Amino acid sequence: MQKIRNIAIIAHVDHGKTTLVDKILHSCSIFRDNEQTGDLILDNNDLERERGITIVSKNVSVQYKDVKINIIDTPGHADFGGEVERVLKMADGVLLLCDAFEGAMPQTRFVTQKALALGLKPIVVVNKVDKENCRPEEVYEQIFELFFNLEATEEQLDFPVIYGSSKQGWMSTDWKVPTTDIFALLDAVVANIPPAPINDGTLQMQITSLDYSSFVGRIAIGRVHRGTIKENQPVTLIKRDGRVVKTRVKELYTFEGLGKIRTQEVGSGDICAVVGIDGFDIGDTISDFDAPEQLPVISIDEPTMNMLFTINNSPFFGKEGKLVTSQRIKERLIKETEKNLALKVVETASPDSWLVYGRGILHLSVLIETMRREGYEIQVGQPQVIVKEIDGKKCEPIETLIVDVPGEVSGKVIELVTQRKGELLIMEPKGDLQHLEFEIPSRGIIGLRNNVLTATAGEAIMAHRFKAYEPWKGTIPGRSNGVLVSMEKGQTTAYSIDKLQDRGRFFVDPGVDVYEGQIMGEHIRDNDLVVNIVKGKALTNMRASGTDDNARIAPAIKFSLEEAMEYIQADEYIEVTPASMRLRKIFLTEQERKVKGKQFA
Repeated sequence: MQKIRNIAIIAHVDHGKTTLVDKILHSCSIFRDNEQTGDLILDNNDLERERGITIVSKNVSVQYKDVKINIIDTPGHADFGGEVERVLKMADGVLLLCDAFEGAMPQTRFVTQKALALGLKPIVVVNKVDKENCRPEEVYEQIFELFFNLEATEEQLDFPVIYGSSKQGWMSTDWKVPTTDIFALLDAVVANIPPAPINDGTLQMQITSLDYSSFVGRIAIGRVHRGTIKENQPVTLIKRDGRVVKTRVKELYTFEGLGKIRTQEVGSGDICAVVGIDGFDIGDTISDFDAPEQLPVISIDEPTMNMLFTINNSPFFGKEGKLVTSQRIKERLIKETEKNLALKVVETASPDSWLVYGRGILHLSVLIETMRREGYEIQVGQPQVIVKEIDGKKCEPIETLIVDVPGEVSGKVIELVTQRKGELLIMEPKGDLQHLEFEIPSRGIIGLRNNVLTATAGEAIMAHRFKAYEPWKGTIPGRSNGVLVSMEKGQTTAYSIDKLQDRGRFFVDPGVDVYEGQIMGEHIRDNDLVVNIVKGKALTNMRASGTDDNARIAPAIKFSLEEAMEYIQADEYIEVTPASMRLRKIFLTEQERKVKGKQFA
């Protein structure tokens, strides 16, 4: 029997996956006693650290009681579901983490459904039992009900459950009896997760993720499904579309701790990294040289949203970024689709713009933010949902939206969601919060988060997941206010901002360079207003008599990238450069907007 266990850790965003992996790594003595590791060891790229979420799945491995446990940490956000779907192929079992207060959330349901469909053996971990108001028994019942509703088998319904707190570093079979370590969980993994099966025969291995090294290029990562793979072995690469490429394995690595260790051969059931194979994509099969056989191709849910990406053609183009040409941007987008399976890039009639399809606003904004940090300058348009025709009817994606909010402001939230064609399905108390569940068109969620957070003083917790395509729900009211647009190129002055403050709220500070057609702020009425924001005070040779009033300016509103994406309308772009982010009209001069603006009406 093989002493290998392959497990994936799945959960809703913020339920403690990466923290749990930290504790497993520490308790299996991966580090020296005096080594400084910090928290969230696996969230190693800057964006993950800043946002506090996992974006890319990672592999680590630990030794426990002479059993090798391969652990795959997965993202918890619905927008990165494509990442979860493909890495579950490497696992034989899953650790389903659930917050002892929040219970099963939309993303918990999504990932559990994928894991059960693949026939993986689950272990349920009720995490954060040290929280006040926690309800571990209720959450256990809720998860059992969820498994039952997702048509789990008898064997899957008979899941072991472990209680504990990843943060405090303990796990136990009874939540009322805290322990001092997490070995109860590791014992459950060794006892309940089936050992990786040994399949004899010719080589078969599916590439489920990839790594990159500046020395050896792209590295294929996957699990050996059948046979063994060796260094210098000639192999056949079978592409997703069935094409066959003859190639050779140069180097072979298995995972140990946080790193990789070079090895001569890897048997079936283990996860390994292969160096030396060119031109592979995720989902391709590495198989025997003489008798190649393909494994079933990974299927990924379709994208639900698209955005127009175009070159930066504003008057400030090329001032802050190095990579500004359409060729560079196109190459970067194509490169992203190789490892980001849920993303799709489609060319448009213009050679300078592309439609990029993704799972949601966060999925696309992470790509834009990454490109901006690499030195690219781009402009992006308003996110649009993908509409399909099913049985002759126009259909759009519908999502399940869950909002947990203090009881006294729940009325405001219901009003905001129903204005956007949302239907209230469930309303029940949960601790000291009100738990609301809606069905709402994906279009309605764009721009909703800001309004809900404003109405609830930032106390609402929102989560949503794609449900299905359903008939078109009709028009949804967009942004209710117009914008203030600059009529001149120059530097903003405190004097002109002060004089215009009764016209709306500004997005820019004094002393900032602006150009004609750039959006300066939000108008108090529903139409757009062109303003001169660069005019200085006319100086005279009269002495001031002390009646001169000083400029008193309200602080400028600063948008994050996601907020800006939700704010803009069809006739507007966001200009994103390494140093700044500006909102602008597609047509910069007022004359052009009058002539061509009808196409957006």
